[in-house]
Amino acid sequence: MDSRRLLAALTASFFISSAFAIDVRLQTPLGELEIELFDEEAPATVANFLKYIEDGDYEQSFIHRNVRGFVVQGGGFRYIDNVATAIPTDPPVMNEPGISNTRGTIAMAKLADNPNSATSQWFINVGDNASQLDGQNGGFTVFGKVKGDGMEVIDAINGLQIWNAGAPFTELPLIDYTGVGPVSEANLVMTELALADSVPINQGMSDSWYSPATNGQGFFIIIWPQIGQVFLSWFTYDTERPPASVTAQLGEPGHRWLTAQGTYSGNTAVLDVYVSRGGIFDSGSPAPVATPDGTMVLEFSDCNTGTIGYDIPSVQRQGEISIQRIALDNVALCEFLAEQSAQ
Repeated sequence: MDSRRLLAALTASFFISSAFAIDVRLQTPLGELEIELFDEEAPATVANFLKYIEDGDYEQSFIHRNVRGFVVQGGGFRYIDNVATAIPTDPPVMNEPGISNTRGTIAMAKLADNPNSATSQWFINVGDNASQLDGQNGGFTVFGKVKGDGMEVIDAINGLQIWNAGAPFTELPLIDYTGVGPVSEANLVMTELALADSVPINQGMSDSWYSPATNGQGFFIIIWPQIGQVFLSWFTYDTERPPASVTAQLGEPGHRWLTAQGTYSGNTAVLDVYVSRGGIFDSGSPAPVATPDGTMVLEFSDCNTGTIGYDIPSVQRQGEISIQRIALDNVALCEFLAEQSAQ
């Protein structure tokens, strides 16, 4: 079976429509994060990774290599009954280089001088490793990226004390280990990999949302299922208004807002961003001016959380933030509509 047919079979077994993004949830003792998989750019590698998850090969696995500022690596070993054993591997997967090994991306580990030797081991790039890894050994295949603020978890793992427990565990991160006595499961960074739940966009997601990590901004999201459109208004304001002499890069000093609109499919909406300026409250004259300026990708993990990726060229701003509802009134409607769409 070729890689694309294998990927189709695997995603069907997970009840994923091609309209849905493929996301994986990685749970660790230091927190949980989600990884978006690049099934179009690296189909064989994603199919390989999903098969290890489906077969349960990553159960009781742990992070066995941690290089400060470089990578956090797992997928090679399990810890069962106080014994570390190698994960049984499937045939190697063909190399699929092309996406750069920048911070937050996940890639496959492989044998030296053998570009097509990747099996079960993966690593997350802690730093921007493009110059080192994009051309080495045929290039290391990037097949996904950490979403939202998930790199906070990876940075916490990368900050753990590293111990030399003998090959192949010469760079082993351990939790609360003093160096006295044997290493236990409680000391290891145990990992649990599973397909992330996803909820298709529905009218129950129309609500007020905000970013928990930042002050002074929020989002109004409206879903129009009749025409398959999403409207989003992103407003931000300074908690302390700047002096009148300050010139803002985007909008008016102290208060600025963007609007975005576009189509959606599955749990993801791709929106065109507009910078809105001018206008007077409660008056149609002068009319505000909305200038096209970038793109935005809105993706929901469930009925209460999601992420927004944005690219605004005029101010050279790109990034991704996590969002959640301000109130929970519409969660029940969202969950009901999600159940209806699954039937």
